[in-house]
This record gives sequence, C-alpha cells and structure tokens, in this order.
Amino acid sequence: MVVDPSGDTVNHRHLLPDEIDLLLDDEEGFGVAPLRTHLEQCPDCQARYDALAAVVGRLEALPLLAPAPRLADRVMTQVQIFEPWHVAARDSIRRLIPQSSFGKAAVGATGGVMAVTMSLLAVWIGHRADALLFLTNLVMERSREGVSVMAVETARALFGAPAAAAIQNGGTVAIIGAAGALALTVGAVAFGVKAVATAGRRRRA
Repeated sequence: MVVDPSGDTVNHRHLLPDEIDLLLDDEEGFGVAPLRTHLEQCPDCQARYDALAAVVGRLEALPLLAPAPRLADRVMTQVQIFEPWHVAARDSIRRLIPQSSFGKAAVGATGGVMAVTMSLLAVWIGHRADALLFLTNLVMERSREGVSVMAVETARALFGAPAAAAIQNGGTVAIIGAAGALALTVGAVAFGVKAVATAGRRRRA
C-alpha cells in the first residue's frame, strides 16, 4: 500500500484530476512517485491519463496565432474603467499645460498676471464696497420700477384703466397678484383651446 503526503492511500482510490495534471506536466517531487506507481497499476486511471494526454498533445500541436495589432485597443474601448474624479481632473489639467518650456513659461506668466489682477480687483472692491452696494441697490430699484411699469401697462391694455390704477396703488403685492392672475388666465385660455382642438379632432375621427 502506497501513501501520498496527504495521508490518502493512493492504491485504494483513483487519482484526482489535479493529480493527473501533475503527471501530465511531468512534475517531480516526493508526492509524485506514488501517483506514478498507482497509474501503472490502475487501468482506469491509465485510460483517463491517456485520453487527457491525447488532448494535451493536440492542443500543443495547434499553430500559435498572433492577435491583431489593434485588438487590445478595441477591447479596452469597451471596458468601463472607474477613474476617481481627482485623477480625471488632474489628467485634464495636465493635457491643457503645454509640454514645451516656452509654453509652460507663457502659461505661468499668464496665470501670474491673472492672479495679480484678481487680487487688485478684490482690494478695489473691498475699498469701494459702499459704491458697489449703491450700484446694486440702484439696479434693483430700476428693475423693480421697470417691472411695475410693465405690469401697469399690461393691466391697462387687458383690463382697462381701473385695474391699472389699482395695481399702481397697491405696490409690490398688487403686482404679484396681477401676475398670478394673468398666469392663471393664460393657462385657462391655453387649456380651453387645447380642449376644443382635441374635441374637434375626435369628431373628425
């Protein structure tokens, strides 16, 4: 009775697939000798070994085919590769930076000029915050007056002078209410026109 290193009695069982693979690969070692001894004594394992050896021989006889030159590129274009956002941003910025020394110097000089300009602009805005606030308030006031005049003229054209006077006297609340009423009116008219058109198509059908 021959015992392999794992403690199994090789003579009392058939060879496992991985053990036959060891024999096919002509492996050498302490545990291979009992496998060869069992193979010589077991017709069933010998038949399995011969069948697999024939397959291996046919595979080794096949000609070696070289892949197409662009095969790897075509395969990789269909592979979804996860790329962290910071890596993608770094690569995008790196592609925008010129490779030549003159280009890098030009980009650095341009960036420096822009940084100095933005710093001076921030300092000027800080010192002129009151002027900027005044300008902002002036623009908002002019915009509000323009919206108010537009709302009054629209109400006068659609509903007459009394409605325009009511909006003019009511201020911002009246303008918002008039705008809401106008939106509802336009929506109701559009819905009615659509309903009439749909009914007409159904009758013709």
